Amino acid sequence: MIFKTASHAFRTAIKGLSLTVKHLFGARRSRTELNIKEDNYFDRQEGIVTVQYPREKMPIPDVARYQLQVDIDDCIVCDLCAKACPVDCIEIEAIKSPEAIGKTSDGSVKRLYPAKFNIDMAKCMYCGLCTVVCPTECITMTDAYDRSSQKLTDLIYGFSDMTDEQVAQRKAEWTQFQAEKEAAKQK
Repeated sequence: MIFKTASHAFRTAIKGLSLTVKHLFGARRSRTELNIKEDNYFDRQEGIVTVQYPREKMPIPDVARYQLQVDIDDCIVCDLCAKACPVDCIEIEAIKSPEAIGKTSDGSVKRLYPAKFNIDMAKCMYCGLCTVVCPTECITMTDAYDRSSQKLTDLIYGFSDMTDEQVAQRKAEWTQFQAEKEAAKQK
């Protein structure tokens, strides 16, 4: 019994050591860059597989999910993306407008001002649900994947272009509109 166990341990050690030596000599060959769209992308597994990052980059597929980008001019501030987000990384604050503000590129009427539109990429799990539910397709996933930072607050991206003064002005306009509407009702 003891010889059987020792024999098994010795064979396992030799198998592991041979695998390590094979990898050591195989790593001297450089792996060629393949297009990720090719059918045999995963066939060749020998050679150096570590990408020398600043000089070399991995090929990125067209359907990859990386950094979120918002075209705020096309946003109607519907809040669907924030509601669909499973980790609550999208924070939106909207201010109503008394009249239509304008139109988006697809013809949707804008009636809300984006006072705040922040996305916390530190929380984001890159599921893409926010891009799917957006009716104007203003929120998209880009191919940028190398935005690293040492501070978590640097990973909160603000897409609203309104200043604090503009936010206060728009809130005052809406409050005045509501007051005029109530006064008209009571007459």
